[in-house]
Amino acid sequence: MQSWTAARIAHEVTTRATSAEEIAGEALERADVYDQIQPQAWISRVVHERVLAAARAVDVRIAAGERLPLAGVPFAVKDNLDVAQMETTAACPAFAYRATTSATVVSRLIDAGAVLLGKTNLDQFATGLTGTRTPYGALGCVFNRSYVSGGSSSGSAVVVAAGIVPISLGSDTAGSGRVPAAFNGLTGFKPTRGRWSTRGLLPACRTLDCVTVFATRAEDVAIVDAVLAAYDEADPYSRPLPQRGPQFGECVRIGVPRSDQLLFHGDPESAALFESATERLSQLRGKVVEIDAAPLFEASTLLYGGPWVAERTAVLSELLQRSPEAIHPVVRAIVQAGRGLSAVDAFRGFYALQ
Repeated sequence: MQSWTAARIAHEVTTRATSAEEIAGEALERADVYDQIQPQAWISRVVHERVLAAARAVDVRIAAGERLPLAGVPFAVKDNLDVAQMETTAACPAFAYRATTSATVVSRLIDAGAVLLGKTNLDQFATGLTGTRTPYGALGCVFNRSYVSGGSSSGSAVVVAAGIVPISLGSDTAGSGRVPAAFNGLTGFKPTRGRWSTRGLLPACRTLDCVTVFATRAEDVAIVDAVLAAYDEADPYSRPLPQRGPQFGECVRIGVPRSDQLLFHGDPESAALFESATERLSQLRGKVVEIDAAPLFEASTLLYGGPWVAERTAVLSELLQRSPEAIHPVVRAIVQAGRGLSAVDAFRGFYALQ
């Protein structure tokens, strides 16, 4: 679906070669068709007429001379991001609440001309990397549904990989914006923490969370980043943008684990693909450098085996007290462990991470 990209849609709507309403109608048709395959990709859909009305509003703005970088681009958001007047469930019906305002990133996409189709499935409370820990139904990979889609941003990856929308928003604490992208052949972009606002994102680990984007092409990711990268004074974790970042075409250093630290669990095809990707990076003006990844592996164990679990517990403490059975048993086991952690454990974790 190379033509179904944010860049091309925005160009054609801006030049009035097509209309945002026509694009929205096609996206709705694609969503309806894919509902026959994996309806569980969505937790909630915006009703057709509201989608078309939003698209018509974009066409009016274009006719008035507005420059919209995402004019008419259909998009979806993971259902741990707030959308005004829609429920945020985080894949737990007992936790659901109706949002009164939209997350900053959602509002910025709409302001840039994007048209929302709906909210997507996820590993409950963004806790998991498989896409199976959800009462709304596990999602399979778009290439072979016998394989997992990856998570926690499972639905957001699937609706892009299936060609329903060219971009979607997810979130990433431990890999949720990159694992499902890799499993479904997409580009998953996790910005530096604080580059995009997390206001309106239901926290998993608030000090670590990032909003992410899924797309089929890096060009679309760059457009989204240009729209979303901004300081948000209402987000205490937001940071001013640097004056200058790496420029396209510059030689960049790319770290890969030492060969003795690469783990492929008996899968020679994955090993060969990794080697091929490393060689390609070297050809694309990248300097591949072997690093000792042991400290990174140790740091990663702190996320689920250390005091950062308590951040997840803090979000769900009331639900754990009131209706623990409403939480997926695997997720419940993870977040309940946070009750046994102390401030001393937290400080020891900070020291270990540093």
